[in-house]
Amino acid sequence: MSHSRRSRILASAGAVILSVSLLYACAPKSKQAGGIGNLGDAASRTYVAPGSYDEFYFFTSGGFSGQVGVYGLPSGRLLKVIPVFSQNPENGYGYNTETKAMLNTSWGHIPWDDSHHPSLSMTNGEHDGRWLFINANNTPRFARIDLKSFETTETLELPNTGGNHGAPFTTENTEYVIGATRFSVPIPQKSVGFDKFAEEFKGTISFVKADEFGKMDVAFQILMPGFDYDLGRPGKGPSHGWVFFTSYNTEQASTKLEVNASKNDKDYIAAVNWKAAEQCVAQGKAKEWSTKYYHNTMDEATHTAKSEVKTTVKVLDPKDCAGVVYFLPTPKSPHGVDVDPTGEYIVGGGKLATVIPVHSFSKFQKAIADKAFEKEAYGIPVVKYESTMYCEVANPGLGPLHNEFDANGNAYTSVFISSEIVKWSLKDCKVSDRVPTYYSIGHLSVPGGDTKKPYGKYVIAMNKITKDRYLPTGPELTQSAQLYDITGPKMKLLLDFPTIGEPHYAQAIEASKIKGNQLKFFKLADNKHPYVARTEQETGISRSGKTVHIKMTAIRSHFVPDNIEGVQVGDTVLFHVTNLEQDWDVPHGFAAIGSYSDAELLVMPGQTRTLTWVAKYPGVYPFYCTDFCSALHQEMQGYVRVAPSGSMVALSASTSKKAQAAVAAASEGTK
Repeated sequence: MSHSRRSRILASAGAVILSVSLLYACAPKSKQAGGIGNLGDAASRTYVAPGSYDEFYFFTSGGFSGQVGVYGLPSGRLLKVIPVFSQNPENGYGYNTETKAMLNTSWGHIPWDDSHHPSLSMTNGEHDGRWLFINANNTPRFARIDLKSFETTETLELPNTGGNHGAPFTTENTEYVIGATRFSVPIPQKSVGFDKFAEEFKGTISFVKADEFGKMDVAFQILMPGFDYDLGRPGKGPSHGWVFFTSYNTEQASTKLEVNASKNDKDYIAAVNWKAAEQCVAQGKAKEWSTKYYHNTMDEATHTAKSEVKTTVKVLDPKDCAGVVYFLPTPKSPHGVDVDPTGEYIVGGGKLATVIPVHSFSKFQKAIADKAFEKEAYGIPVVKYESTMYCEVANPGLGPLHNEFDANGNAYTSVFISSEIVKWSLKDCKVSDRVPTYYSIGHLSVPGGDTKKPYGKYVIAMNKITKDRYLPTGPELTQSAQLYDITGPKMKLLLDFPTIGEPHYAQAIEASKIKGNQLKFFKLADNKHPYVARTEQETGISRSGKTVHIKMTAIRSHFVPDNIEGVQVGDTVLFHVTNLEQDWDVPHGFAAIGSYSDAELLVMPGQTRTLTWVAKYPGVYPFYCTDFCSALHQEMQGYVRVAPSGSMVALSASTSKKAQAAVAAASEGTK
């Protein structure tokens, strides 16, 4: 869902448009409402004592920050920000030489993006704790985060994609992560008038192979009609091999969508049989299109990212592959679509609907066999609504969006306009409980709620507006996550906590699946960086034209070298800093005055990172460690002397005698 806080619209029978004032009129009147109950009990349920661990990792998208937030549950404590699609000055990600390539695209180096939907890797339909995937919306990409190191190790650009909002969604054995275009555009791109929207604008659904570490690639894309594709979920169990995406703007309007894309009583859930699509691709029915997109990977040996340019992609038109795509009519302007743990029920979230529609997968399969179609849309069969309908949940609130599930046959629906979570049973499709949220909930998350075996225990609301929840901070307020207990028949609010950026969606996993597999440091012996210095004896300084390379080590509590001379105005100095520590949680920082392009470095134990520094003016300039590492942290510093251009000051550094001899020998060899 967009982070825009503008007016929303609600349509019942006849598409009634409501002003944003309704949002506040429908917001809960009392901040103490909503089943908070005994505050002491709530506090004890969320308190994690010093030295104790949270039960769950909670991964949130950073939204417009482009990053991922990592929190502990039930405490709500922020543990880490993982840089993914935006530069991060805290550790130099996207600035320094080793990581800059992670942000390469066919548009160039993109220093910012908008991330929306984290998705954990799965085995047999359960979270396995290996990887976390997330999307970039603005410049369409997927990323893989290694949950051993909590670092981004791979990014893949998606061609033929107009906005990558509906992504990524992981199949039950991580065969694919899947995404769909938010904005239909001319595909391939060309200059087309808006009066040709229906004929020329298209969407795509991209299937990215994800089961091998470091080898993400677009296996194929399916060309779709020019609607807006919103969110999706792969099937599981009996529906494994299928994926379901909501679509809106089946009117194919190009202007004033809040009115013109809200006219049809029903839009569609696109049901895609990716197993059938695989067969059609294998049979040669997909066309190979020329394009250009980047695949960036972090080399584990050199700790350095590299880019590969891809030039073709396979595109499958549903008209050439019968049975690969069907449309399920769904009221109205559906936003979310979710599949229950059994894989039988496909639940839509029509944000302008007055009911929650629940499709039956088995009924859908029978409808295909019986050819129970009401029409075709762009050559794709539209299945009769009543032939797939299991039930309609009545009175779901104003603006239902998303659904997650527990292990007891219950669903939880976020309701935006009336700011609440609604609990209902898949058995009888009746609402059993509802609690207010503060305010304007978007996504919600049940730990494991997208898997075959949800953990249950909590539901977490991700809210858009937090006025009066926290101390005010000017015009912009932090957004809020709220933790509710769902172990009993009634939901109870336990905690709310602020979040970075805008967490559109989040997923939680049992900490035990990740905690014991953590990488604690990089082994120096395995460091294959071209400028690594594994000991202080391997440090040194060298010149190549106007570029000066400094091989430097950092250890508690000094740099080697710490005094550098012979740099001249106009030189580009590359500080290659290796952290010699071989202990957990002992990073070292590095910064030099005037580091305008690379920010600072944060170097993990056993790792090498490079800061690029341009010598602009004569003088003597300090550098220092930015990460407190010992009682003598303040003493961890040094100087670089910059002489005027053409100066006869010899290139030298305060390294070991062995390293100095090597520099002298190299200099002698160039005479």
